[in-house]
Amino acid sequence: MTDALDPAALSEQDVVDFCRDLIRIDTTNWGNGRSHGERVAAEYCAEIMRRAGLEPQIFESAPGRASVVARWEGTDPEAGALVVHGHLDVVPAQAEDWQVDPFAAEIVDGMIWGRGAVDMKDMDAMILAALLRMRREGHRPERDIIFAFFADEEDNGTYGAGWLVKNHPELFAGATEAISEVGGFSTEIAGTRAYLIQTGEKGLHWTKMIASGTAGHGSAVQTDNAVVTLGAAVARIGEHEWPIEYTKTTRALMEQLSELTGIPFDEQDPSALLEATGSTSKFIAATLRNTSNPTVLEAGYKHNVVPGTAEALVDARTLPDQDEKVAATLQELAGDKIRFELQNGGPSLEVPFSGALVEDMVASLRAEDPEGVVLPYMLGGGTDNKHLSALGIAGYGFAPLQLPAELDFTGMFHGVDERVPVDSLIFGVRVLHRFLAAQ
Repeated sequence: MTDALDPAALSEQDVVDFCRDLIRIDTTNWGNGRSHGERVAAEYCAEIMRRAGLEPQIFESAPGRASVVARWEGTDPEAGALVVHGHLDVVPAQAEDWQVDPFAAEIVDGMIWGRGAVDMKDMDAMILAALLRMRREGHRPERDIIFAFFADEEDNGTYGAGWLVKNHPELFAGATEAISEVGGFSTEIAGTRAYLIQTGEKGLHWTKMIASGTAGHGSAVQTDNAVVTLGAAVARIGEHEWPIEYTKTTRALMEQLSELTGIPFDEQDPSALLEATGSTSKFIAATLRNTSNPTVLEAGYKHNVVPGTAEALVDARTLPDQDEKVAATLQELAGDKIRFELQNGGPSLEVPFSGALVEDMVASLRAEDPEGVVLPYMLGGGTDNKHLSALGIAGYGFAPLQLPAELDFTGMFHGVDERVPVDSLIFGVRVLHRFLAAQ
């Protein structure tokens, strides 16, 4: 029987408790500056960091919009620091759509259910539990480790990582690398459990399309209707098929998938390889090309009035170094009558699937799952690593979880009935502890 005071056993109970506690703190972020609960969650994390012997600082970019940061000094001040970060906020959840209360953190069928269970209070909990275990063991890292929990990731980081990078860059002094979401989770490929480490993420290009026309009575013959102009442009953009293009990360992934499955890598049509990745295929498919999806339409104020303007929002995600190309293509598709305004942008990222940090990730996973294979992949969305990249920090996605093959994990992100297996959390904190102990 395991000693109740054993640091490993304590950390396994900690990670479950921390995850449930954090889910119960409703940190919904509605965007456009509207959020609540982040200060409470930051104080919760700060208290655990103090228990681990650190001296966390809480920073508010606006009332209630709180992030917390602490540095654990290593034995070698010359070694580049590592940032280990998560975010505190979650996207909204409509309780009537869920089988359980999205903020009750119930354990059902061996899983913790709730908003944030996979995005990303599971990783927040693993970070805190691994930190506590290391301090209980009397461990001290060689390099400085900067632990950070940010506000506002689910919008654009204006009140979180982006604000801290701009206003308090000294917090990250000496940092060279970072880990956070979304990578390290397992998926089953051709009967083999594979762990996907995120070594890239697409760029963010959110724009507003504005069509102008002649306002008038709804009964008149109207040849300059802003709604019609906008609707046609939205249709062209929504129906546009962007060509497949491979980056270093996505090419390496497809080549390794081919070796793993025995399916030839057809560069023009990789659908067979994508199908072999099961529920992860949609995640991966989105990284093989630029994407542009109209998401919001707004025009008019009365049934019998033709409005003078009409607007639409477009969510475009770009491959590395293709922001200008995507912007030009969108304008060409929309036509001369449409004006674009950039609402939010962020760089694409791509880092090597090699080096000491990656070797430590792979070794920590293989130590807990010797039969697993580890592959690189690119994220179709974005993380707070984008903000840290402005300081020259190379960001990776490494939130390790060993998942049941039948669980559609990637479909949980921002989805209904979000949940994470308790066993996956326990596996994850073991791996993360091994990884951090190697730093």
